[in-house]
Amino acid sequence: MHMKHILPILTLTTLAAAASAQAAAPAGLSYNRIEFSSQRTSGDTAYVLSAQAMLGASNFIVKATSTVGGDTANGTDSVSLGYVFKNFAFGTDATVSIGSNENYAVQLRKDIGNNLEVGALFNRTPSNDIWGVEVAYNLSKQVQVAVGYADIGEGHTTALSARYNF
Repeated sequence: MHMKHILPILTLTTLAAAASAQAAAPAGLSYNRIEFSSQRTSGDTAYVLSAQAMLGASNFIVKATSTVGGDTANGTDSVSLGYVFKNFAFGTDATVSIGSNENYAVQLRKDIGNNLEVGALFNRTPSNDIWGVEVAYNLSKQVQVAVGYADIGEGHTTALSARYNF
């Protein structure tokens, strides 16, 4: 290949890579994150660590969760695989997931502006149907805090969460 062809090829390659990176830049809600939460149910506190990530450029998401302390037993682990329907309705994202221990969930999330996000969850488990809501605040692009409430059939759970988006 002649030298006079290398410069235009490098320029086109660089421009294509820059355009691709621009298109792949995250916009809206983050689905790649690590979360630590304190959850209180019927007077018992559980500390929960979870991580989730989108699989490549797809809308598939994988999540792993484990109880890491508190009044409940450590090591209550679960994994799930879901699909995110971005901008499903009225600017709201919907995630449908299937998890270990016969868990099936639908989660709705919406960015409402001013660094605020709201969410709603329905989770069917073998023992309970769980309904929940959450409000989250983005301290920065990487750090988010949230408060949530869930009705678990025989009681309720409140949760305080800190998240790191990557």
